[in-house]
Amino acid sequence: MERTSIPELSLLASPNSYGIPVLGLGTATYPIPVCSDLSREKEAILSAIKVGYRHFDTAALYQTEQVLGEAIGETISLGLIKSRDELFVTSKLWPCDAHPHLVLPAIQNSLKNLRLEYLDLYLIHWPLSLKTRSYDFPVNKEHLLPLDFKGVWEAMEECQKQGLTKSIGVSNFSCKKIETLLATAKTPPAVNQVEMNPIWQQQKLRELCKTKGIVITAYSPLGGHGTPWGSNAVMECEVLKQIAEAKGKTLAQVCLRWLYEQGVTVVVKSFNKERIKENVEIFDWELSPEELEMIDQIPQKRGFAAFEFIAEQGPYKSPEELWDGEI
Repeated sequence: MERTSIPELSLLASPNSYGIPVLGLGTATYPIPVCSDLSREKEAILSAIKVGYRHFDTAALYQTEQVLGEAIGETISLGLIKSRDELFVTSKLWPCDAHPHLVLPAIQNSLKNLRLEYLDLYLIHWPLSLKTRSYDFPVNKEHLLPLDFKGVWEAMEECQKQGLTKSIGVSNFSCKKIETLLATAKTPPAVNQVEMNPIWQQQKLRELCKTKGIVITAYSPLGGHGTPWGSNAVMECEVLKQIAEAKGKTLAQVCLRWLYEQGVTVVVKSFNKERIKENVEIFDWELSPEELEMIDQIPQKRGFAAFEFIAEQGPYKSPEELWDGEI
């Protein structure tokens, strides 16, 4: 099987301008899988490595850390890669562990599940905390708490200092929340992983992150269709269908190529071997200025408002508060 060489972006907030592959395989599924039945996930990871993926995205919530660790071990034993160092592995801190004293144990548990000595990137999954230790989604809204930005980030910095992760970052942070974090951070976040696709282009957030040297990683690049947090708006977009047809490409390839041309990194999830291969075939062609202009004109709407984290007694009483008006 032919292997594609995937470009990298430098993580400026990391030592030695460490690189992150611009395209990665996501491992989030809903409903959350039962640990005993992850053969589909493992096959997808092995297929992805064979065609050139080197960036893999997981989280404590997803229950896929263990299978990713197994797949990495298998990949090395099969000789598909020489060592773990060839891969870029991201995991995330779930809100139940987003307390200063629980961050270190949480990353250690993720590393144990992954059978790795270090992560390449560790992210705060959401800008909030939970009262009880529970890896459930949706969360119990009675347990929602404000995030201790300063204390939790100091613990994240400690993880990096101890060599448990090469880089640290955040996920689902608005411009305002990035500014709040930067006000006390010694090390700025290397990455902000957020929803981004042609229907939700994140112009304001991208501009801020660019000025701060923070790389954006786009999740739900195809709109997350088929999930409770996604919509079919991307896959049913007539403008994207038109461009895909004219280009002789799939609509997914057009979305991924557009994201690549915006200078962001992307995690895309698929269990289909053919689609895994198609998704990586985006580096030897480009969108025309006219096509980019057509995509710029697409009406914008956030797909995932995250009502699951909105509660009268919680830190955020409306989507406007959670996203600071970026909806």
